[in-house]
Amino acid sequence: MQSSTRFYILGIIFAAVWSSASVAAKIGLKTVQPLVLYQGRFTLAAVCMLLLIYLIQGKRLPKGKEWRQLALFGFMNVTLALGFFVYGIREVAAGIGALQVGLNPLVITVLAAIIARKKIPVKGVVALFLGILGVAICVYPLLLESYATPKGLIFLGMGTLSYSAAAVYYSGIEWKIDKLTINGWQSFFGALFLFPATFLAYDGSSVFNEYFFYPVIWLAIPLSVAGVYLWLWLLSKDTVRASFFLFLCPPFGLLYAYFILDEPFTLYTLIGLVIVMGAIYLGRVKAS
Repeated sequence: MQSSTRFYILGIIFAAVWSSASVAAKIGLKTVQPLVLYQGRFTLAAVCMLLLIYLIQGKRLPKGKEWRQLALFGFMNVTLALGFFVYGIREVAAGIGALQVGLNPLVITVLAAIIARKKIPVKGVVALFLGILGVAICVYPLLLESYATPKGLIFLGMGTLSYSAAAVYYSGIEWKIDKLTINGWQSFFGALFLFPATFLAYDGSSVFNEYFFYPVIWLAIPLSVAGVYLWLWLLSKDTVRASFFLFLCPPFGLLYAYFILDEPFTLYTLIGLVIVMGAIYLGRVKAS
């Protein structure tokens, strides 16, 4: 009983932390360019994790083809997926970014079936359609009130596809190194590959004040380090029960956006949220 209570408490903490990414990014984007913000995030996260892995835990270095696998995973999962995300969230309400997080597992299910040339599960297709419908309902009034732009939504969509492709790639590899090491090196390579674009796009307009440093620290430590570690711990205990904590991400994210950023929460938002949560439930029931 005590173990079960701990599992659920940590699961709720995970969802609460994981859902804050969009709001933290929006705050950081007030004073710096998108790539500058995420360059700082993943550089700091990589340094912290690699120091922990090698100076404290004494893990082994990757070897052979593991370097290539980590580099490709970092490029797909960080450079592309989150590079697109941070450009998208600049032009889209933070609440929509939170809904995107909840939709990722549904896209992964369908994409994995396509890549494996397997029949796409009917429930998976229906769940994905409902998820997109729910997001569309949420987005409609935001587009009218300039809280979202078509370009921003396209960037978020590209980020979702990149993230899903990275997840499928990750699941197809028989990793011989532990998950924290994978996370540390994929953050390192992601930041490394992101740097040329950050350098070329830099225009000198960024202001490095508390609106930059606090979000970067939050995105790097609680999210990229602690959040990922906690998620992996939950999965190691019970994959099916852990996946249902994704239900909490959209409502947490929308509440953060409403109370912290003063973004609108309308009847459209509520209806879209209910549909998205229903889609996630349908998709995760299929997964279980």
